[in-house]
Amino acid sequence: MSQISVTSPKHCAKKGGISINHRHKKLFFTFSTFFSGLLLIILLVWLILHPEKPEFSLTEADIYSLNLSSSSTHLLNSSIQLTLFSKNPNKKVGIYYDKLLVYAAYRGQQITSEVSLSPFYQSHEEINLLTAFLQGTELPVAQSFGYQIGHDRTTGKVIIGLKMDGKLRWKIGTWVSGAYRFNVNCLAIVAFGQNMTTPPLASLQGTRCSTTI
Repeated sequence: MSQISVTSPKHCAKKGGISINHRHKKLFFTFSTFFSGLLLIILLVWLILHPEKPEFSLTEADIYSLNLSSSSTHLLNSSIQLTLFSKNPNKKVGIYYDKLLVYAAYRGQQITSEVSLSPFYQSHEEINLLTAFLQGTELPVAQSFGYQIGHDRTTGKVIIGLKMDGKLRWKIGTWVSGAYRFNVNCLAIVAFGQNMTTPPLASLQGTRCSTTI
């Protein structure tokens, strides 16, 4: 009867059949543990501080011009000055504003070109004043624009939407997050009566803006 010989995995490893690099395995385990711990610390700090989104409020909007160049081509010329406040409500979190684009809209259609504001850093609970002069030169608008403006003139007011699109980063201690897109929407109610022909036409009151991130 023939003899059956069985070789254990341990013997195979000694002979070179199975090669395990314990050093690389140990380094991989060490780095994995380190990065997992670092991510856990960042997550805990984030959850504890939980940064609140910035607050914006429109203080004034002045319309200097809002006229169709001709009724047949439906091209609009506009100029609007706006002033708003930006507040960081966080006590321990700073905000980097990397990109800010502002424009005005009327009944869902853009009526000025986009204006870029300078990037800035906003410290804890800091309030900043932002101003922008918006213009539009022969911007195409809907055919109903002339009728809608005429209707607003008879009612004595026009509602202008002021939009801001941008990117921000949170700063917690020395750690700075990645970039987040955010949008700001403000509404300005501007007096626009039949006898009000001398610019600028000023907003009636300040308004709180909505912010989404």
